[in-house]
Amino acid sequence: MRCKTVTYDRYLPSASVIIIFTNEALSPLLRTVHSVLNRSPPQFLHELILVDDFSDRAVLQGKLEYYIKTRFPSKVRLMRLSERSGLIRTRLAGARAATGDVLVFLDSHCEVFDSW
Repeated sequence: MRCKTVTYDRYLPSASVIIIFTNEALSPLLRTVHSVLNRSPPQFLHELILVDDFSDRAVLQGKLEYYIKTRFPSKVRLMRLSERSGLIRTRLAGARAATGDVLVFLDSHCEVFDSW
């Protein structure tokens, strides 16, 4: 109950949210992205980076790219690695591409709560 009464500084650093995926089902991946975009305070969300660790599922190719370009704001970026690199190297690739003050790593099949 104490959390409800806590007041946070409105001038916090911006966040780059990095989501790593490999052959994830499209629906949970998109739900994760939608939850971050819809439930994050916009002044803190600098960007959302999706990093594909060399998926070979067809639905994650053209359909995902089209969905991102037509339905998400410019804050959402998709990176594709040219070979399977594993979780840690893929996170590091996302971290190198990030430009926010703080890095937040999320799984590709989770949802966030309001103002998380």
